[in-house]
Amino acid sequence: MAGDLQFSWELGGAGWATCRIADSVSEQKAIVGYCSDALADLLYAVTGLYGDPTDQRASFDLEPVEMRWLLRRQELDVSIAIYRFPDGATSWGSPDETGGTLSWSSTQPRSVLGHKVMEAAETVLRDHGEEGYLEKWVRYPFPVAALQDLRRLHQRDDECRHERCRNNLEH
Repeated sequence: MAGDLQFSWELGGAGWATCRIADSVSEQKAIVGYCSDALADLLYAVTGLYGDPTDQRASFDLEPVEMRWLLRRQELDVSIAIYRFPDGATSWGSPDETGGTLSWSSTQPRSVLGHKVMEAAETVLRDHGEEGYLEKWVRYPFPVAALQDLRRLHQRDDECRHERCRNNLEH
């Protein structure tokens, strides 16, 4: 059902995070490694949905598996398809639908996806701060600019009714 999306990003030990996305039908949960700037990639992919209607992608390294998100905007909705590739080192550039196995999909309003991803990133920042994030994620700093871009476009284009968005709070 559209609009029933749940998303979380939780830092674990040094260099890994648990990413969870779910709707009323199913869920996808993965342990993401720090070999890529995964949270930044996802924030930029979702931000891209507010501009040119081309497909957006984010790739997560699950060491050795690659988990690739394909986001396709359809008017104000987004088709989310998550593909798994057995070896991230060899899957780079492979076509999504033919090179990987579909492991999760859903269609959600862009406003809901944007809000949920923004909210999860804000929670990570609030819980760990920029220094704490870098200490735990190790290779990449917290993607402040990517979060700010998503927040700005979400507030501008989605008419979000959540109190934080209505009050235009930086949090």
